[in-house]
Amino acid sequence: MHAFDILGDPVRRRILELLADGELPAGSIAAAIGAEFGISQPAVSQHLRVLRDNGFATVTIDGTRRLYAVDPGPLREIDTWLDRYRKFWINRFDALETEIRRGRRQS
Repeated sequence: MHAFDILGDPVRRRILELLADGELPAGSIAAAIGAEFGISQPAVSQHLRVLRDNGFATVTIDGTRRLYAVDPGPLREIDTWLDRYRKFWINRFDALETEIRRGRRQS
């Protein structure tokens, strides 16, 4: 699966957002995602499997718990790919910063 196919799903993006704050047990992820998206625990498990099988998440077994964490490798690859396109928005951010500074001086 291509990275953008994986990240194109809002459930998987949200799971990665939750994991960005640190390792979480599968049960906590399923509860949060289930509440937000109204999907079942088995459906959340399928999304976790896609993330794990495609290198976006790691899992550690701790007794009966499965602890998930972000694997930053594929995200770095996406960031590298995006480098060639940053020029399209960096200049606009620089211009926005200039306008914000001008607005502060006029106030």
